[in-house]
Amino acid sequence: MKPISLFALVLVVFFSSCSSVRVYSDYDKNVDFSPYKTYAYYKAGIDKVEISDLDKKRILRAIDQQMAAKGFTKSETPDLLINIFTKSREQVNVNQFNAGWGYGWGWGWNPWMMGMGGNQTTVSTSTEGTLFIDLIDAKKKEMIWQGEGIGTLTKNTDKKDEVVAEFVGKILAQYPPVKK
Repeated sequence: MKPISLFALVLVVFFSSCSSVRVYSDYDKNVDFSPYKTYAYYKAGIDKVEISDLDKKRILRAIDQQMAAKGFTKSETPDLLINIFTKSREQVNVNQFNAGWGYGWGWGWNPWMMGMGGNQTTVSTSTEGTLFIDLIDAKKKEMIWQGEGIGTLTKNTDKKDEVVAEFVGKILAQYPPVKK
């Protein structure tokens, strides 16, 4: 393998592993997704979602952008109904670093390491959120596809739009499903 292509491969793996959102999807394998062209939101379901109205608007705007990019249009008589559901949990991360007393690198006693011992503990918290996007056949009232995104949320107002767009974009990238 040429050195330049090996470097490119390493970069691709590095950047793809930096993604902060993990996504999953499931769907009804007996459904033909090609006839679906229009959508509307399932208001009764979205009204029950326990997040701020501002965050709901962010999610719905991001869904609108992704659906438009896929060629869908909003309609009063839709083929699909879209519902969302969210959940979150607080995560506590504890990291300890122990720099012991005594010997340093190499053989024997190292006077430069003496007195530098000690423990350092850091504690941080983060919120992990899960966003579900459900696509429901409007005529049959049956769920035909569900996407799920799990990742770290932010309270930084300047970054919320970006985080929501990443969640929604990665989830809806899996729609329509590719049959194997």
